[in-house]
Amino acid sequence: MDQPLPNPKQDPTQSRVPSSSPPPPPLHQTDADDDDENVKQLRECSSLYLSLQDCLVNTNRNWKSCQMEVQALKECNQRRKNDKGK
Repeated sequence: MDQPLPNPKQDPTQSRVPSSSPPPPPLHQTDADDDDENVKQLRECSSLYLSLQDCLVNTNRNWKSCQMEVQALKECNQRRKNDKGK
């Protein structure tokens, strides 16, 4: 994407060397190291939330392919609400 503009004095037959980019960062850090306060608030459900996010990334945001993760997160949140009410 960020290729340099051709130099008019440069021989156009010379091949360009693509600039090296740093490796992509990991999708997410461990739950304990995660800086996102919203994820931290999920507590025991945070790993399920992150699994859902991974699934969505890996399936090009195809929610139908991630229904197992969606249901697991939904059930975990329901358990949390039920435990809070006691």
